Amino acid sequence: MTEENHCYENAVAERVNGILKDEFFLDQTFFNIEHAKLATKNAIDIYNNKRFHLSLQMKTPNMAFFNYQN
Repeated sequence: MTEENHCYENAVAERVNGILKDEFFLDQTFFNIEHAKLATKNAIDIYNNKRFHLSLQMKTPNMAFFNYQN
């Protein structure tokens, strides 16, 4: 999931993967690849744009990113 020899980044990637599987049911069996792609795209959109994160002071990742940029 991450670049070679970056073990700390791997922990973050594994955490996000776990959230996507647990909260958005991406560990299910899909009918076809298109269904899986659509479910993944929707889950990531919700995660980045609608799901508030306690670690980001109850902001979405995109809200935090754009506030950081300004």
